[in-house]
Amino acid sequence: MHESQGSRLWRKHRVVILRCLIIICGVASLELASRLAWIDPVSFIPPSEMAASAWNMVWEGTYQEDILLTLSSAGLAVLLAMLTGFLFGLMLYKLPRLRRVLDPLLLSYYAVPIFVFYPMLIVLFGLNRWPLIVLGYLFALVAMAVNTLNGLERIPVVLLRTARVLRMGRVQEVWLIKLPASLPFIFTGIKLTIVYSFIAVIAGEFLLSGAGFGYQIAFAYNNFDNQTMYGLMLLLLLFVGTINLILHTVEQRLYQRRVLKEAT
Repeated sequence: MHESQGSRLWRKHRVVILRCLIIICGVASLELASRLAWIDPVSFIPPSEMAASAWNMVWEGTYQEDILLTLSSAGLAVLLAMLTGFLFGLMLYKLPRLRRVLDPLLLSYYAVPIFVFYPMLIVLFGLNRWPLIVLGYLFALVAMAVNTLNGLERIPVVLLRTARVLRMGRVQEVWLIKLPASLPFIFTGIKLTIVYSFIAVIAGEFLLSGAGFGYQIAFAYNNFDNQTMYGLMLLLLLFVGTINLILHTVEQRLYQRRVLKEAT
């Protein structure tokens, strides 16, 4: 009885267990290699020292203002990209001719490095946080729009016919049929919007800004302050990894629910 329960638990959680084991083995290998000086100790510190440095930063609140500045900038970029990206995707769905015109531009959108527009954004918005916010917004906008369009296009035809048979109004059809059916794809767009916005804002701070999380990492790197640099990098990795794990879990549940509904 105990073995059967154990095997069921293993089948259910084996991906999570294997993922955790890979992370633990990787961290242990880095710790061992750095302690035995297989890696240059001048340029790399053990993960345990990174964790201690990160804990001291959180406890003392040394970089609290920079962290809040980055979070607020990325959060505003996410909200703007989610709203306008959803409306843009809806417009492409409603206007097929416009979509055919814009398809080549959408396919090549991410082929151009978005950071080349930063000087122009400084001219338009000034030397403040808005160029970074717009940078994060532009980097995430198309991902939200394309996934919204995919979700609307993949609504099963039988659901739309059912809505017509039941004589649903437009509001009822959108709220009860279209939105639930396309929600998994829209949520994928939301996940990518969050990831892309954070990437653009932090990378912009790293390269072009004078404040924020990314700027402090770059400043520590330029001053050979490994304790601070790796501590900040670990905090960033933990934060982004946690957010991504939560979003991935919710996304998988939404897709599983959709599959179960289509099967029944």
